[in-house]
Amino acid sequence: MWSTERLAAEPEALRGVEVLFIGWGGPVLDAPTLARLPRLRLVAYAAGSVGRIATEAFWAAGVPIVTAAQTNAVPVAEFAVAQIVYALKNGWRHVLAARAARAPVRAGRARGAYRPTVGVLSLGAIGRLVCERLRDYDVRVVAHDPYVPAPTGVRPVGLDELFATADVVSVHTPLTAETRGLVGRRLLASMKPGATLVNTARGAVLDEPALLAVLAERPDLFAVLDVTDPEPAVPGSPLFTLPNVMVTPHLAGSLALERRRLGDLVVGEFERWTAGEPLRWALDADAYERMA
Repeated sequence: MWSTERLAAEPEALRGVEVLFIGWGGPVLDAPTLARLPRLRLVAYAAGSVGRIATEAFWAAGVPIVTAAQTNAVPVAEFAVAQIVYALKNGWRHVLAARAARAPVRAGRARGAYRPTVGVLSLGAIGRLVCERLRDYDVRVVAHDPYVPAPTGVRPVGLDELFATADVVSVHTPLTAETRGLVGRRLLASMKPGATLVNTARGAVLDEPALLAVLAERPDLFAVLDVTDPEPAVPGSPLFTLPNVMVTPHLAGSLALERRRLGDLVVGEFERWTAGEPLRWALDADAYERMA
């Protein structure tokens, strides 16, 4: 793996490279790195967001970059849908209650998966795929995205209505300056009794102190967080002691053999590129701004 540090230690090693295959942990494509890659014509990024590696200097250079974000959306959507269905049965709540009691607990009241309302916040690749996968369930799906039309069968709603009416809200919003802290106390406090919040996007899209406060005040609500702010979460955080929150270690994205999908996508793009065919998953700066 060519990291930023290795490139700095071996400045001449990649001078003849035209195509750079990288993934998580690859080099930041800043001006000094690009200077060591004068013949670079294509970057194939076998991972999701390019936010960590793509700098202003890179976009200015005009080198195409292919990302496997579309493919990485598959396991995230699968995980989100699994959590949505489990939430409708109050699965985690029963698990935590039994653990606290150190004994079996009776099944409590749960909404169930027959015609509940599921809210999807943002309709990027993952949000759209979640909507598509939810077609296999007998649920009503509403969605909020100010830039993307709702898919067929999904009712577009305002942000306030999404939080006030959904039995489960699934967050898929990219983290930008505008979306940092988007989900704050007012929206969280407006959630209907017994509702669950699922976040597989970025931790900072939620106002985490506000979330903790609302969860403490309203034990009827529940949160399933695959991402936190900061990440990993601070040891001793109420995230690990409140009885109505479950934290998973950012595992919704591609793991183990799932990562082969990412490699298959960038290899397919490379084959199209060598054949002179249009790239399917190339990003430009404008597209990146919408999915950062």
